[in-house]
Amino acid sequence: MQTVTLDMLGKPCPIPVIEAKKAIAAATAGDIVAVIVDNDIARQNLEKMAKGMGHAISHRQEDDGNIVATITVSDGCRPVADDAGGLVVAIGRSAMGDGDDELGGNLMKSFIYSLTEFPTPPEHIIFYNGGARLTCTGSATLDDLKNLEARGTTINTCGTCLNFYTIADTLQIGGVTNMFTIAETMASAKRLINL
Repeated sequence: MQTVTLDMLGKPCPIPVIEAKKAIAAATAGDIVAVIVDNDIARQNLEKMAKGMGHAISHRQEDDGNIVATITVSDGCRPVADDAGGLVVAIGRSAMGDGDDELGGNLMKSFIYSLTEFPTPPEHIIFYNGGARLTCTGSATLDDLKNLEARGTTINTCGTCLNFYTIADTLQIGGVTNMFTIAETMASAKRLINL
């Protein structure tokens, strides 16, 4: 039995869960994965993930306020299904959800980063309307999109949208597409996420 300790202090969602999953995948039954986080939401996310996979988890709060979540890797745990095959993601805005634009931008960046951690990346990511800005110069998501493209994801941005926002000459990733191809790709998707 061995213990792996992950210092996830200051790491934004979903990084603590992703790193814990990686450590669990490399562990054997009886091993311990201890994850140090600085907020209870991260602890709750770790608990949901561990219990969903069939592992035991406990936690304690340290004197400094940090939380140590201790996951005991079980024998015969339920693996996380690789169900991303046939996934198409359509993104029509530069921020995720309504409300604060800075928070929405951070959420969108976290969402796209999360896609890079899927065992099988999405087949297609389509950007349209305000989402077109995410494939252009200055976007905080470019590194993650380049990672996805290198793993086989086809990335396309609506040409009409690039022209409307006068950003066509700043496109940094993927190709340019049209609304017919966007509609066709979405209609033929095995799974579709439309943001």
